[in-house]
Order: sequence, then C-alpha cells, then structure tokens
Amino acid sequence: MQVFDVVIVGARCAGSPLAVQLARRGFSVCVVDKAHFPSETPSTHIIQPRGSASLERLGALESVLAAGAATITRFTMLNDDVRIEDEFDRATFPLPGLCVRRTTLDALLVDAAVAAGADVRTGVKASHLIKVDGRIVGVETEDGPIHSRLVVGADGRQSMVAKQVDAEEYSTTPMGRLPIWGYFEGVGDREGRLRIARIGETAFLASPTDCGLYMVCVAVGADCDRPREEAFDAGIASWPELADLLADARRTGPLRVMANWHGYFRQSAGPGWVLVGDAGHFKDFTPGQGISDALCQAERLADMLPAGLADQSAVDEATRRWWRWRDRDAYAMHWFATDIGAPGPSTPVLTEVLRGIADDAHARHTLMRVLNHEVAPKHLVAPRRLAIAAGRAVRRRPRHIASTGREVAAAVRNEIHRRRSARARPAGMDIR
Repeated sequence: MQVFDVVIVGARCAGSPLAVQLARRGFSVCVVDKAHFPSETPSTHIIQPRGSASLERLGALESVLAAGAATITRFTMLNDDVRIEDEFDRATFPLPGLCVRRTTLDALLVDAAVAAGADVRTGVKASHLIKVDGRIVGVETEDGPIHSRLVVGADGRQSMVAKQVDAEEYSTTPMGRLPIWGYFEGVGDREGRLRIARIGETAFLASPTDCGLYMVCVAVGADCDRPREEAFDAGIASWPELADLLADARRTGPLRVMANWHGYFRQSAGPGWVLVGDAGHFKDFTPGQGISDALCQAERLADMLPAGLADQSAVDEATRRWWRWRDRDAYAMHWFATDIGAPGPSTPVLTEVLRGIADDAHARHTLMRVLNHEVAPKHLVAPRRLAIAAGRAVRRRPRHIASTGREVAAAVRNEIHRRRSARARPAGMDIR
C-alpha cells in the first residue's frame, strides 16, 4: 500500500501552490479535486502585489502573465463624494497587482503542480477522511483510499475536510452583501486600474481581467429581492463613471453570484490534518484578499513543516504553529474587511476618515500598503484619525450629532468584542 507524505484535498489557489512547494522539498504529494480544469469558482479575481511575488517565487507568474492576466498598477476608491486615487509605485511595490479569472489561474496552478512532480487527480471526489486511533491518515475517494502522513484541506468554504474533523468556527461575521459579477467585451479602458466604490447602499469592484475582458462586481444588500439581472443593471446605472465606461461594451456570458456566505476562522490544525485558504478562514470579499491569502498561506505552511513527516508529534506541532501564525496574520484584515464591506450607506465618521485619507498623500500610500497586507490597518485608522473624523462629521452634519455618537459608541463596542473574540479561540491562543 502506497502512503504519500501529504494528500491535499482541493487543487485551486491554495492546494496546487502547496503541492508545488512540497514536491520541491522532496515530499511525495497527491492532490485530488472533484473539478475538471479549467473550472470556475466564486472569486474577486484580484491578486495584490504580495500575491504576485508569491506567484513569482512559485515560478508561475510568467505563465499567468502570458495567459493575459491584467496588471493592476492604479487604484480608485470612491465613497459617495469622497475619491481616493493612488498607484502601486515600483519603488514600494516591485511587482504589480493582477486581475485574472479563476478559470485561467487555477488551471495554470494545477499544471504547475503536475510539472513539480505531484500526483494530481482531477475529477476525483474525496468523500470522507480515514481515521485510525483518532488520527487522520488519508482520504477515501470514489476511486479508492489514499493514505498519507498529513491531510491538507484546501477545499474552500464548504470544506469536506473541515466538516469531517468538526472544525470549530470562531470570530464569525454575518453575510454583508450579495456579490453579482459579470464580464464585458469591448471596454476601451485597459489602463490597469482597480475600482472599488460604495454609492449609496451598493458596493462595486471593477477591473480589466484576462482575455481582453472587463470584470464588474455589483454587491447589493443581502436582503435584495430583485432579480439578479435587474439588480446588476440598476447598480451600474447608479454609478455614472462605471456606466460611461461600459456604454459601448457588450456583456458576455451569464451573471454569477456568491450566496449564503459568512466570515469565519476555523480550527485549522489537528492530529494528521490542517486547513489552508478558504477552508480555514474566509472574510468579506470587498478588499479582494482571498487569492493572495491562499498563496501566502500555502507558502508559509510548506516552509514550516519538518523535513520528515514520520514523526507525528513534530508534524502536529508544526501545523499548530502554522495555525497560530495564520490567525496572527489574518486577524486584523478580517475585521478591516468586515468594516469596509458592511452593508448600508457609508456612515458619517467612515466618510470623514476616507476624506482625510484622500487629502493626505502619506495616508493614501499607507492605504495601498494596508490593501497589500504589509501594514496593519491600525496604522491607517488610528485613534487620532478617528477622533478628527468624528469632529469633522459633527461640524459638517451638526444635526446628525446623535448618529455620529452612536457610530463612535458602536466602534468602541466592536473593538471590545473583537478583543474578547481573540481570547476565545479554540486553541486558547492570544493573537493580539
């Protein structure tokens, strides 16, 4: 009976990159995925410069660019009447961001895993885990069992691995908005600008992507009862800048949605198993962090595993340390994404925070670094900036002083809740 060092369930942007790096370290790796590639999956398509750097270290950046991925060098954030513009300058960000459809990206990553020597089995569904004396020792598939020293769940939000090990969720957040996205042909704007906006109660994410297409996401309230086509078209019409951009374009293919999502961390390591990517952590999609998170998490896990996997205690200690690192790395961005993706119109204090950032070149640059996950959000939205913003909100809208006070009070309560949440994790580890 063959026993692999690692079996990875899920071959997308967490599983295949991990397989590449483990195979390069000399591990025997098997990857299974029920999908046949190319294959779609819900995604913002956005890869920050740090994700591009991970692709470069993986040896996949050149092929992703050759496949037509759009390079993102400019950024616009619009919040009603507040507009923030900046660039991913080469001095700070040696590589650009990217926008690429998952049908393109994931297929290239699967090819990279095969080229690295991993045994990749697509179109094969893993049905359940194999457990011996409380330890996970493999997966059962429709083609038979696959035994391994470590099982990695890289199988997304509906992770079979997470369900089988009963991975506890914590720091959960409710579904904010319902994203509806589609693709357009014939958009003349190929300047590499990522647009993020909130107009009234509707949010937007738009960017050129691969194959000459332009991707538009309209995010409506989770309780929206309009048909998706009507909600999508009404959203575009509500943002004149976007409507003008698409005036001569043609939408191609059906609209896509991501429904019934919520934010969470999950217990992500246990005897013989570990979760990476969306299987272990999912946040609001607004800042487009998921792909880069998956790439960087896979890279760190590959580095942290011991040289040999026969020592079970060493493997389990390594995966627990990786889990602690993952939470420390992701916690602040988890709540930042929740805040900027919150449903409803922009609040007075948030509007003034963004106005202050728009007027400050250093703050604009810090925002770019926050979105690249290299600077913690607290360095951008510091207490002093919040206090100044609250004062401006009161001066601009003196009749709304009560609502401004409620917003500040809610922010204080949220911070208390989040600190308590950090202390209430399954492993009992303080990540602050």
